[in-house]
Amino acid sequence: MAAYLIADVDIKDAAVFEEYRRDVPATEERYGGRYLGRGGATKVLEGDWEPHRLVIIEFPDMASLMGWYNSPEYARLIEIRKRCASTRIIALEGIATPTV
Repeated sequence: MAAYLIADVDIKDAAVFEEYRRDVPATEERYGGRYLGRGGATKVLEGDWEPHRLVIIEFPDMASLMGWYNSPEYARLIEIRKRCASTRIIALEGIATPTV
């Protein structure tokens, strides 16, 4: 069943973040990740959440998502992201869809 990475990224240094943004897609693709949303417009419908740059990535399953997140190629990019942004990230397991 699919799994989703959802991140709220508050960029503090756009120049440094550009390296992260440029290099991260190739690492995700190796684990079957694909973007469902990446930095588009948001509209809060309820509550007091003030999102920054939202990203949603779909992976084939939680094992693939965690494999990517804990991979050596992504570890380098995590360090870059931590230098230039504050981020909240969650992993969400999708729901099983019945086969017909």
